[in-house]
Amino acid sequence: MTQSLIISPLPVPRARRGLPMNTLIWCAAGLLAFIIMVPPFEAQAKVAPESFADLAERLLPAVVNISSTQVTRERSQRGPEIPQFPPGSPFEDWFREFLERNRPESTPRRVSSLGSGFIIDPAGYIVTNNHVIEEADEITVILQDDTNLKATIVGRDKKTDLALLKVETDKPLTAVEWGDSNKSRVGDWVVAIGNPFGLGGTVTAGIISARARDINSGPYDDYLQTDASINRGNSGGPMFNLEGKVIGVNTAIFSPSGGSVGIGFAVPSALAKTVVDQLRKHGRTRRGWLGVRIQTVTEEIAESLGLDKTRGALVAGVSDGGPAKNSGIEAGDVILRFDDKEVSDMRKLPRIVAETPIDKTVEVELWRKGEKKVIDVTIGELKEEVTVKAEVQGKDSGQGTVSMLGLTLSAITPKLRERFKLDDETKGIIVTRVKNDSVAKKKGIRKGDIILEVSQDKVETPGDVKSVVEKARSAKRKSVLLLIERQNDQRFVVLPIAES
Repeated sequence: MTQSLIISPLPVPRARRGLPMNTLIWCAAGLLAFIIMVPPFEAQAKVAPESFADLAERLLPAVVNISSTQVTRERSQRGPEIPQFPPGSPFEDWFREFLERNRPESTPRRVSSLGSGFIIDPAGYIVTNNHVIEEADEITVILQDDTNLKATIVGRDKKTDLALLKVETDKPLTAVEWGDSNKSRVGDWVVAIGNPFGLGGTVTAGIISARARDINSGPYDDYLQTDASINRGNSGGPMFNLEGKVIGVNTAIFSPSGGSVGIGFAVPSALAKTVVDQLRKHGRTRRGWLGVRIQTVTEEIAESLGLDKTRGALVAGVSDGGPAKNSGIEAGDVILRFDDKEVSDMRKLPRIVAETPIDKTVEVELWRKGEKKVIDVTIGELKEEVTVKAEVQGKDSGQGTVSMLGLTLSAITPKLRERFKLDDETKGIIVTRVKNDSVAKKKGIRKGDIILEVSQDKVETPGDVKSVVEKARSAKRKSVLLLIERQNDQRFVVLPIAES
Protein backbone atom coordinates (compact mmCIF):
# COMPACT_ATOMS: atom_id res chain seq x y z
CA MET A 1 0.00 0.00 0.00
CA THR A 2 2.92 2.26 -0.64
CA GLN A 3 1.85 5.77 -1.59
CA SER A 4 2.11 6.24 -5.34
CA LEU A 5 3.67 9.58 -6.10
CA ILE A 6 3.34 11.11 -9.53
CA ILE A 7 6.24 13.10 -8.52
CA SER A 8 5.68 2.45 -12.88
CA PRO A 9 8.09 -1.87 -13.63
CA LEU A 10 11.85 -2.20 -13.64
CA PRO A 11 13.60 -2.22 -17.02
CA VAL A 12 14.51 -5.59 -18.47
CA PRO A 13 18.27 -6.18 -18.17
CA ARG A 14 20.06 -6.34 -21.48
CA ALA A 15 21.95 -9.51 -22.31
CA ARG A 16 25.74 -9.24 -22.06
CA ARG A 17 27.94 -10.34 -24.93
CA GLY A 18 31.01 -12.33 -23.97
CA LEU A 19 34.48 -10.81 -24.17
CA PRO A 20 37.33 -12.52 -26.12
CA MET A 21 39.56 -14.70 -23.92
CA ASN A 22 42.68 -12.61 -24.61
CA THR A 23 40.79 -9.53 -23.41
CA LEU A 24 39.88 -11.30 -20.17
CA ILE A 25 43.49 -12.33 -19.64
CA TRP A 26 44.78 -8.79 -20.15
CA CYS A 27 42.11 -7.41 -17.82
CA ALA A 28 43.08 -9.90 -15.16
CA ALA A 29 46.79 -9.09 -15.54
CA GLY A 30 46.09 -5.37 -15.32
CA LEU A 31 43.96 -5.82 -12.23
CA LEU A 32 46.66 -7.90 -10.54
CA ALA A 33 49.28 -5.24 -11.27
CA PHE A 34 46.98 -2.54 -9.87
CA ILE A 35 46.43 -4.50 -6.64
CA ILE A 36 50.19 -5.00 -6.19
CA MET A 37 51.10 -1.36 -6.89
CA VAL A 38 48.30 0.42 -4.99
CA PRO A 39 47.97 -0.18 -1.22
CA PRO A 40 44.43 -0.67 0.11
CA PHE A 41 42.58 2.34 1.56
CA GLU A 42 42.21 2.40 5.33
CA ALA A 43 38.50 3.23 5.04
CA GLN A 44 36.87 1.20 2.32
CA ALA A 45 33.21 0.81 1.34
CA LYS A 46 31.63 -2.56 2.05
CA VAL A 47 31.35 -4.80 -0.98
CA ALA A 48 28.15 -6.65 -1.80
CA PRO A 49 27.98 -10.13 -0.28
CA GLU A 50 27.91 -13.14 -2.57
CA SER A 51 24.41 -13.78 -1.25
CA PHE A 52 21.85 -12.03 0.95
CA ALA A 53 20.44 -15.40 2.04
CA ASP A 54 21.89 -15.45 5.58
CA LEU A 55 20.76 -11.87 6.18
CA ALA A 56 17.25 -12.53 4.84
CA GLU A 57 16.89 -15.73 6.88
CA ARG A 58 17.73 -13.83 10.07
CA LEU A 59 15.50 -10.82 9.37
CA LEU A 60 12.37 -12.30 7.77
CA PRO A 61 10.74 -13.43 11.07
CA ALA A 62 10.76 -9.81 12.33
CA VAL A 63 8.89 -8.44 9.30
CA VAL A 64 5.09 -8.71 9.35
CA ASN A 65 2.18 -8.25 7.00
CA ILE A 66 -0.52 -5.84 8.12
CA SER A 67 -4.14 -6.14 7.05
CA SER A 68 -6.46 -3.27 7.92
CA THR A 69 -10.23 -3.37 7.45
CA GLN A 70 -12.65 -0.48 7.28
CA VAL A 71 -16.43 -0.81 7.28
CA THR A 72 -18.22 1.67 5.01
CA ARG A 73 -21.90 2.34 4.47
CA GLU A 74 -23.30 3.85 1.31
CA ARG A 75 -26.83 5.00 0.80
CA SER A 76 -28.64 3.30 -2.03
CA GLN A 77 -29.07 5.55 -5.01
CA ARG A 78 -32.27 3.79 -6.00
CA GLY A 79 -35.72 5.02 -4.96
CA PRO A 80 -38.26 7.66 -5.95
CA GLU A 81 -36.96 10.99 -7.16
CA ILE A 82 -38.06 14.41 -5.92
CA PRO A 83 -40.97 15.74 -8.01
CA GLN A 84 -40.36 18.92 -9.92
CA PHE A 85 -41.65 22.01 -8.12
CA PRO A 86 -41.47 25.71 -8.98
CA PRO A 87 -38.25 27.36 -7.72
CA GLY A 88 -38.55 28.32 -4.04
CA SER A 89 -41.51 26.02 -3.38
CA PRO A 90 -41.71 24.85 0.30
CA PHE A 91 -42.73 21.37 -0.89
CA GLU A 92 -39.27 20.78 -2.39
CA ASP A 93 -37.51 20.78 1.01
CA TRP A 94 -40.29 18.71 2.59
CA PHE A 95 -40.07 15.98 -0.06
CA ARG A 96 -36.25 15.93 0.10
CA GLU A 97 -36.25 15.37 3.87
CA PHE A 98 -38.96 12.70 3.59
CA LEU A 99 -37.13 10.73 0.90
CA GLU A 100 -33.77 10.95 2.73
CA ARG A 101 -35.32 9.53 5.90
CA ASN A 102 -36.95 6.65 4.02
CA ARG A 103 -34.25 5.83 1.46
CA PRO A 104 -33.12 2.20 1.91
CA GLU A 105 -29.56 1.69 3.14
CA SER A 106 -27.17 -0.71 1.47
CA THR A 107 -25.51 -3.49 3.47
CA PRO A 108 -22.20 -2.59 5.14
CA ARG A 109 -19.18 -3.01 2.87
CA ARG A 110 -15.79 -4.08 4.24
CA VAL A 111 -12.77 -2.53 2.56
CA SER A 112 -9.40 -4.17 3.22
CA SER A 113 -5.89 -2.95 2.51
CA LEU A 114 -2.46 -4.49 2.96
CA GLY A 115 0.84 -3.12 4.15
CA SER A 116 4.01 -4.07 5.97
CA GLY A 117 5.61 -3.54 9.36
CA PHE A 118 8.46 -4.72 11.57
CA ILE A 119 8.82 -5.76 15.19
CA ILE A 120 11.06 -3.57 17.34
CA ASP A 121 10.37 -5.26 20.71
CA PRO A 122 9.78 -8.96 21.52
CA ALA A 123 6.87 -7.79 23.71
CA GLY A 124 4.90 -7.05 20.54
CA TYR A 125 5.58 -3.44 19.46
CA ILE A 126 5.40 -3.02 15.67
CA VAL A 127 6.29 -0.04 13.45
CA THR A 128 4.40 0.74 10.24
CA ASN A 129 3.17 3.71 8.19
CA ASN A 130 0.24 5.78 9.38
CA HIS A 131 -1.45 5.59 5.98
CA VAL A 132 -1.48 1.77 6.24
CA ILE A 133 -3.78 1.81 9.29
CA GLU A 134 -5.45 5.21 8.96
CA GLU A 135 -9.24 5.06 9.51
CA ALA A 136 -9.05 1.28 10.03
CA ASP A 137 -11.74 -0.35 12.16
CA GLU A 138 -9.75 -3.54 12.57
CA ILE A 139 -6.00 -4.25 12.25
CA THR A 140 -4.52 -7.74 11.88
CA VAL A 141 -0.81 -8.49 12.06
CA ILE A 142 0.30 -11.63 10.21
CA LEU A 143 3.60 -13.17 11.29
CA GLN A 144 5.93 -15.14 9.03
CA ASP A 145 4.46 -18.43 10.31
CA ASP A 146 0.95 -17.18 9.32
CA THR A 147 -0.08 -16.50 12.93
CA ASN A 148 -2.79 -13.82 12.97
CA LEU A 149 -2.79 -11.32 15.85
CA LYS A 150 -5.18 -8.45 16.51
CA ALA A 151 -3.36 -5.15 16.90
CA THR A 152 -4.15 -1.91 18.70
CA ILE A 153 -2.77 1.52 17.88
CA VAL A 154 -0.34 2.87 20.47
CA GLY A 155 0.12 6.15 18.62
CA ARG A 156 0.60 7.66 15.18
CA ASP A 157 2.10 10.73 13.59
CA LYS A 158 0.67 12.06 10.33
CA LYS A 159 3.51 14.48 9.67
CA THR A 160 6.10 11.71 9.34
CA ASP A 161 3.55 9.04 8.31
CA LEU A 162 4.59 6.69 11.13
CA ALA A 163 2.51 4.56 13.48
CA LEU A 164 3.22 2.21 16.40
CA LEU A 165 1.07 -0.90 16.98
CA LYS A 166 0.90 -3.40 19.85
CA VAL A 167 -0.06 -7.07 19.71
CA GLU A 168 -0.54 -9.51 22.58
CA THR A 169 1.20 -12.87 22.36
CA ASP A 170 2.21 -15.66 24.72
CA LYS A 171 5.67 -16.05 23.18
CA PRO A 172 8.46 -13.53 22.58
CA LEU A 173 8.60 -12.28 19.02
CA THR A 174 11.69 -11.88 16.86
CA ALA A 175 12.67 -8.20 16.84
CA VAL A 176 15.16 -6.06 14.93
CA GLU A 177 17.29 -3.11 16.03
CA TRP A 178 17.47 0.44 14.78
CA GLY A 179 20.59 1.45 12.88
CA ASP A 180 22.05 4.93 12.37
CA SER A 181 20.89 6.34 9.04
CA ASN A 182 23.26 9.30 9.46
CA LYS A 183 26.17 6.95 8.87
CA SER A 184 24.71 5.61 5.63
CA ARG A 185 26.21 6.88 2.40
CA VAL A 186 25.02 7.13 -1.15
CA GLY A 187 26.01 3.86 -2.83
CA ASP A 188 25.69 1.69 0.30
CA TRP A 189 23.87 -1.62 -0.13
CA VAL A 190 20.43 -1.95 1.46
CA VAL A 191 17.82 -4.71 1.73
CA ALA A 192 14.05 -4.10 1.76
CA ILE A 193 11.58 -6.66 3.07
CA GLY A 194 7.82 -6.33 2.84
CA ASN A 195 4.45 -7.39 1.51
CA PRO A 196 4.25 -6.07 -2.09
CA PHE A 197 0.86 -6.64 -3.73
CA GLY A 198 -0.03 -8.94 -0.81
CA LEU A 199 2.62 -11.51 -1.75
CA GLY A 200 4.16 -11.55 1.75
CA GLY A 201 7.79 -11.86 2.88
CA THR A 202 9.47 -10.50 -0.23
CA VAL A 203 13.16 -9.54 -0.13
CA THR A 204 14.72 -7.05 -2.55
CA ALA A 205 18.17 -5.44 -2.58
CA GLY A 206 19.65 -2.25 -3.98
CA ILE A 207 21.65 0.78 -2.97
CA ILE A 208 20.98 4.14 -1.39
CA SER A 209 20.55 6.40 -4.41
CA ALA A 210 20.32 9.72 -2.57
CA ARG A 211 19.90 11.24 0.86
CA ALA A 212 17.83 14.08 2.31
CA ARG A 213 15.19 13.96 -0.43
CA ASP A 214 12.34 16.48 -0.15
CA ILE A 215 9.24 15.07 -1.89
CA ASN A 216 6.87 17.75 -0.55
CA SER A 217 4.93 15.30 1.62
CA GLY A 218 5.38 17.20 4.88
CA PRO A 219 7.42 19.70 6.89
CA TYR A 220 10.05 17.15 7.96
CA ASP A 221 10.92 15.56 4.62
CA ASP A 222 14.40 14.04 4.76
CA TYR A 223 13.96 10.77 2.87
CA LEU A 224 16.49 8.15 1.89
CA GLN A 225 16.08 7.26 -1.79
CA THR A 226 16.75 3.72 -2.97
CA ASP A 227 16.62 1.67 -6.16
CA ALA A 228 15.67 -1.49 -4.24
CA SER A 229 12.36 -2.68 -5.67
CA ILE A 230 9.52 -1.20 -3.57
CA ASN A 231 5.89 -1.54 -4.60
CA ARG A 232 2.36 -1.16 -3.25
CA GLY A 233 2.17 -3.12 -0.02
CA ASN A 234 5.79 -2.39 0.96
CA SER A 235 4.59 0.63 2.96
CA GLY A 236 5.77 0.44 6.56
CA GLY A 237 8.35 -2.24 5.82
CA PRO A 238 11.97 -1.91 6.94
CA MET A 239 15.05 -0.93 4.97
CA PHE A 240 18.10 -2.74 6.37
CA ASN A 241 21.80 -2.12 6.09
CA LEU A 242 24.20 -5.04 5.67
CA GLU A 243 24.46 -5.35 9.45
CA GLY A 244 20.76 -6.20 9.57
CA LYS A 245 19.77 -2.99 11.33
CA VAL A 246 16.83 -0.81 10.30
CA ILE A 247 17.99 2.46 8.74
CA GLY A 248 14.68 3.41 7.10
CA VAL A 249 10.92 2.84 6.95
CA ASN A 250 9.77 2.36 3.34
CA THR A 251 7.02 4.89 2.75
CA ALA A 252 6.58 6.11 -0.83
CA ILE A 253 7.52 5.49 -4.44
CA PHE A 254 7.83 7.64 -7.52
CA SER A 255 5.56 5.86 -9.94
CA PRO A 256 3.14 6.99 -12.67
CA SER A 257 1.66 3.47 -12.91
CA GLY A 258 1.93 2.20 -9.34
CA GLY A 259 4.79 -0.23 -9.97
CA SER A 260 8.45 0.13 -9.06
CA VAL A 261 10.68 2.11 -11.39
CA GLY A 262 13.63 2.05 -9.03
CA ILE A 263 12.81 5.23 -7.11
CA GLY A 264 11.59 4.53 -3.59
CA PHE A 265 11.70 6.62 -0.43
CA ALA A 266 12.18 5.68 3.22
CA VAL A 267 11.89 7.71 6.42
CA PRO A 268 15.45 7.65 7.86
CA SER A 269 15.90 5.90 11.19
CA ALA A 270 17.44 9.03 12.71
CA LEU A 271 13.99 10.61 12.44
CA ALA A 272 11.80 7.50 12.77
CA LYS A 273 13.38 6.23 16.01
CA THR A 274 12.76 9.54 17.80
CA VAL A 275 9.13 9.64 16.66
CA VAL A 276 8.48 6.00 17.58
CA ASP A 277 10.04 6.45 21.03
CA GLN A 278 7.69 9.36 21.69
CA LEU A 279 4.66 7.44 20.43
CA ARG A 280 5.54 4.60 22.79
CA LYS A 281 6.08 6.90 25.75
CA HIS A 282 3.33 9.50 25.25
CA GLY A 283 1.00 8.04 22.62
CA ARG A 284 1.76 11.12 20.49
CA THR A 285 4.71 13.17 19.31
CA ARG A 286 6.05 16.07 21.35
CA ARG A 287 7.97 18.44 19.11
CA GLY A 288 9.93 21.55 19.86
CA TRP A 289 8.40 24.89 18.85
CA LEU A 290 10.18 28.15 18.05
CA GLY A 291 7.26 30.26 16.85
CA VAL A 292 8.50 31.72 13.57
CA ARG A 293 7.49 31.69 9.93
CA ILE A 294 10.45 31.28 7.62
CA GLN A 295 11.31 31.53 3.96
CA THR A 296 14.23 30.65 1.69
CA VAL A 297 17.30 32.86 1.53
CA THR A 298 17.73 33.47 -2.19
CA GLU A 299 20.80 34.99 -3.82
CA GLU A 300 18.98 38.31 -4.06
CA ILE A 301 18.04 38.24 -0.38
CA ALA A 302 21.56 37.25 0.66
CA GLU A 303 23.04 40.13 -1.34
CA SER A 304 20.56 42.65 0.06
CA LEU A 305 21.39 41.57 3.63
CA GLY A 306 25.15 41.45 3.09
CA LEU A 307 25.41 37.68 3.56
CA ASP A 308 28.41 36.03 1.89
CA LYS A 309 26.26 33.24 0.41
CA THR A 310 22.78 31.75 0.41
CA ARG A 311 22.39 30.01 3.75
CA GLY A 312 20.19 29.97 6.81
CA ALA A 313 16.46 30.53 7.23
CA LEU A 314 14.95 34.00 6.87
CA VAL A 315 12.43 34.88 9.59
CA ALA A 316 9.34 36.28 7.86
CA GLY A 317 7.15 36.51 10.96
CA VAL A 318 7.20 35.91 14.71
CA SER A 319 4.32 34.50 16.78
CA ASP A 320 3.03 36.50 19.70
CA GLY A 321 3.91 34.81 22.98
CA GLY A 322 6.17 32.26 21.29
CA PRO A 323 9.74 31.35 22.30
CA ALA A 324 11.23 33.41 19.46
CA LYS A 325 9.27 36.54 20.39
CA ASN A 326 10.15 36.19 24.07
CA SER A 327 13.86 35.84 23.30
CA GLY A 328 14.06 38.80 20.91
CA ILE A 329 14.12 37.16 17.46
CA GLU A 330 12.74 39.59 14.89
CA ALA A 331 11.32 39.45 11.39
CA GLY A 332 14.23 39.93 8.99
CA ASP A 333 16.70 37.91 11.07
CA VAL A 334 18.46 35.04 9.31
CA ILE A 335 18.97 31.98 11.53
CA LEU A 336 22.41 30.54 10.72
CA ARG A 337 22.92 28.03 13.54
CA PHE A 338 20.54 26.46 16.03
CA ASP A 339 21.70 24.54 19.10
CA ASP A 340 25.18 24.24 17.57
CA LYS A 341 23.74 22.76 14.36
CA GLU A 342 24.28 24.52 11.05
CA VAL A 343 21.14 25.67 9.23
CA SER A 344 22.39 25.26 5.68
CA ASP A 345 19.01 26.05 4.15
CA MET A 346 15.46 26.90 5.20
CA ARG A 347 14.02 23.38 5.28
CA LYS A 348 16.66 22.18 7.76
CA LEU A 349 15.36 24.41 10.55
CA PRO A 350 11.89 22.85 11.16
CA ARG A 351 13.38 19.40 11.72
CA ILE A 352 16.19 20.69 13.96
CA VAL A 353 13.70 22.61 16.10
CA ALA A 354 11.22 19.69 16.19
CA GLU A 355 13.92 17.33 17.49
CA THR A 356 15.07 19.73 20.22
CA PRO A 357 13.89 18.75 23.73
CA ILE A 358 11.05 20.89 25.06
CA ASP A 359 12.08 23.50 27.69
CA LYS A 360 15.73 23.23 26.65
CA THR A 361 17.58 26.56 26.36
CA VAL A 362 19.69 26.70 23.21
CA GLU A 363 21.96 29.20 21.50
CA VAL A 364 20.72 30.63 18.21
CA GLU A 365 23.14 32.41 15.88
CA LEU A 366 21.50 35.15 13.81
CA TRP A 367 22.45 37.49 11.01
CA ARG A 368 20.93 40.90 11.78
CA LYS A 369 21.71 44.17 10.00
CA GLY A 370 25.06 42.99 8.69
CA GLU A 371 26.30 41.41 11.91
CA LYS A 372 26.20 38.05 13.66
CA LYS A 373 24.32 37.92 16.93
CA VAL A 374 23.88 35.05 19.40
CA ILE A 375 20.83 34.83 21.67
CA ASP A 376 19.42 32.20 24.03
CA VAL A 377 16.01 30.67 23.32
CA THR A 378 13.97 28.33 25.53
CA ILE A 379 12.10 25.89 23.29
CA GLY A 380 8.35 25.45 23.70
CA GLU A 381 6.09 22.55 22.68
CA LEU A 382 4.42 22.52 19.30
CA LYS A 383 0.67 22.11 19.62
CA GLU A 384 -1.28 20.86 16.63
CA GLU A 385 -3.84 23.58 17.10
CA VAL A 386 -1.21 26.34 17.16
CA THR A 387 -1.53 28.64 14.17
CA VAL A 388 1.13 31.20 13.51
CA LYS A 389 -0.14 34.72 13.08
CA ALA A 390 2.64 37.22 12.54
CA GLU A 391 2.58 40.46 14.48
CA VAL A 392 1.75 43.55 12.47
CA GLN A 393 4.62 45.94 12.99
CA GLY A 394 4.90 49.61 12.18
CA LYS A 395 3.56 52.92 13.44
CA ASP A 396 1.35 55.65 12.09
CA SER A 397 2.60 56.43 8.64
CA GLY A 398 2.20 60.14 8.35
CA GLN A 399 1.34 61.72 5.01
CA GLY A 400 2.84 61.84 1.53
CA THR A 401 3.23 59.84 -1.69
CA VAL A 402 6.44 58.50 -3.26
CA SER A 403 6.98 56.63 -6.55
CA MET A 404 10.02 54.33 -6.60
CA LEU A 405 11.00 50.65 -6.96
CA GLY A 406 8.22 50.35 -9.53
CA LEU A 407 5.70 51.23 -6.83
CA THR A 408 3.62 54.22 -5.82
CA LEU A 409 3.57 54.41 -2.02
CA SER A 410 1.27 56.38 0.23
CA ALA A 411 0.39 56.89 3.84
CA ILE A 412 -2.80 55.10 4.93
CA THR A 413 -5.56 57.69 4.74
CA PRO A 414 -9.20 57.10 5.78
CA LYS A 415 -10.14 57.01 2.09
CA LEU A 416 -7.48 54.36 1.28
CA ARG A 417 -8.43 52.38 4.39
CA GLU A 418 -11.99 52.20 3.14
CA ARG A 419 -10.98 51.51 -0.46
CA PHE A 420 -8.74 48.54 0.40
CA LYS A 421 -10.93 47.36 3.32
CA LEU A 422 -8.21 47.69 5.95
CA ASP A 423 -9.09 47.38 9.61
CA ASP A 424 -8.42 50.21 12.03
CA GLU A 425 -5.32 48.49 13.49
CA THR A 426 -3.46 48.23 10.19
CA LYS A 427 -0.40 50.50 10.18
CA GLY A 428 2.35 51.03 7.63
CA ILE A 429 2.81 52.29 4.09
CA ILE A 430 0.35 51.20 1.43
CA VAL A 431 1.06 50.35 -2.20
CA THR A 432 -1.42 52.28 -4.35
CA ARG A 433 0.02 51.42 -7.77
CA VAL A 434 2.35 48.82 -9.28
CA LYS A 435 4.10 49.67 -12.52
CA ASN A 436 3.41 47.26 -15.38
CA ASP A 437 6.39 45.11 -16.46
CA SER A 438 8.23 46.00 -13.24
CA VAL A 439 10.09 43.49 -11.07
CA ALA A 440 7.63 44.31 -8.28
CA LYS A 441 4.76 43.26 -10.55
CA LYS A 442 6.51 40.03 -11.51
CA LYS A 443 7.18 39.20 -7.86
CA GLY A 444 3.52 39.46 -6.98
CA ILE A 445 3.30 42.80 -5.19
CA ARG A 446 -0.21 44.19 -5.56
CA LYS A 447 -2.17 47.33 -4.83
CA GLY A 448 -3.24 47.31 -1.19
CA ASP A 449 -0.09 45.56 0.09
CA ILE A 450 1.42 47.11 3.21
CA ILE A 451 5.18 47.78 3.54
CA LEU A 452 6.43 47.40 7.11
CA GLU A 453 10.21 47.38 6.68
CA VAL A 454 12.84 48.14 4.06
CA SER A 455 16.25 46.47 4.48
CA GLN A 456 15.25 45.55 8.05
CA ASP A 457 14.58 49.20 8.98
CA LYS A 458 11.06 50.06 10.10
CA VAL A 459 9.53 52.68 7.84
CA GLU A 460 6.87 55.09 9.08
CA THR A 461 6.35 57.33 6.05
CA PRO A 462 6.83 56.96 2.29
CA GLY A 463 9.77 59.33 2.65
CA ASP A 464 11.46 56.82 4.94
CA VAL A 465 11.46 54.30 2.09
CA LYS A 466 13.26 56.76 -0.14
CA SER A 467 15.87 57.43 2.58
CA VAL A 468 16.59 53.74 3.11
CA VAL A 469 16.89 53.14 -0.64
CA GLU A 470 19.35 56.02 -0.99
CA LYS A 471 21.35 54.63 1.93
CA ALA A 472 21.51 51.20 0.24
CA ARG A 473 22.57 52.88 -3.02
CA SER A 474 25.42 54.67 -1.22
CA ALA A 475 26.53 51.32 0.21
CA LYS A 476 26.62 50.01 -3.40
CA ARG A 477 23.86 47.51 -2.77
CA LYS A 478 22.04 46.22 -5.85
CA SER A 479 18.71 45.65 -4.12
CA VAL A 480 16.64 46.21 -1.00
CA LEU A 481 14.58 43.80 1.09
CA LEU A 482 10.92 44.70 1.69
CA LEU A 483 8.74 43.18 4.41
CA ILE A 484 5.26 43.05 2.88
CA GLU A 485 1.98 42.32 4.66
CA ARG A 486 -1.21 41.14 2.97
CA GLN A 487 -4.27 39.96 4.88
CA ASN A 488 -2.28 39.41 8.10
CA ASP A 489 0.34 37.35 6.26
CA GLN A 490 3.91 38.61 5.95
CA ARG A 491 6.67 37.81 3.48
CA PHE A 492 9.94 39.27 2.23
CA VAL A 493 10.46 40.48 -1.33
CA VAL A 494 13.71 41.68 -2.90
CA LEU A 495 13.52 44.59 -5.36
CA PRO A 496 16.40 46.03 -7.41
CA ILE A 497 17.39 49.61 -6.64
CA ALA A 498 17.75 50.32 -10.37
CA GLU A 499 13.97 50.64 -10.67
CA SER A 500 13.88 53.49 -8.17
